[in-house]
Amino acid sequence: MAHALQPSAPVKSALRTLDVIEFVVAHPKGSVAQEIAAALGIPVSSLSYLLATLAEREYLVRDGRLYRAGPGLDRLRVHRDKLPLADRAAPLVRATRSELDETTSFMVRTGWECEALVTEASAQALRYAFDPGERRPLHALAAGKVLLAALSETDLAAYFAAGPRARLTPQTPCDEATLRAQIEGARRDGFAESREESHLGVCGVAVPARIDGKVVGCFSVAIPTVRYTAALRDHTLTLLRRCAGALAD
Repeated sequence: MAHALQPSAPVKSALRTLDVIEFVVAHPKGSVAQEIAAALGIPVSSLSYLLATLAEREYLVRDGRLYRAGPGLDRLRVHRDKLPLADRAAPLVRATRSELDETTSFMVRTGWECEALVTEASAQALRYAFDPGERRPLHALAAGKVLLAALSETDLAAYFAAGPRARLTPQTPCDEATLRAQIEGARRDGFAESREESHLGVCGVAVPARIDGKVVGCFSVAIPTVRYTAALRDHTLTLLRRCAGALAD
């Protein structure tokens, strides 16, 4: 016998978050935490964490003691194709970091360097983290090899002609033959690895990210060597490929 579906019970935390956003949007001149707490019946101690999270995600902005609607709300109304690349990649980076609890980034090529356009650090005590905007040499990162693999032969020749590549660790691939072999491997396999090539004790894996068939960057994860097993690498690749597919859709 078929049963009619019952409406699902509301999730209190979600309702509370929506109530806060709606209250702040309704008060464009801004509201202080005590006003929000009193109006919505939320303890100030609980509200402070919620406000901090909403401000971190830019759904609210804080101006002194006042909270106002932030640019994150505008992004929800914009068609995805109109969003900046960083805004499109950020939710995918956050989701992967949450699932793996390893530092996850979206990297782009800036000149002959990798730049962390979006990055979310692992919460584990032993981790390697990038700062947003930080740049590293292409040849020493898995992300860099993926980005080099996307270059035309003319641009790749220009890269190799640009000068010597610094040896950052004993494992850094500096000579052209070794690096070209790794670039060809990235083209063939659709991903690249680095094993203690930028920093001792850190490995990385990266996959290219495309929009309209063109490589616009790559998703990458940095993992301490002591945790970098074949099983974790394969799981990480599955998640990174999922990110790349979502960005391309």
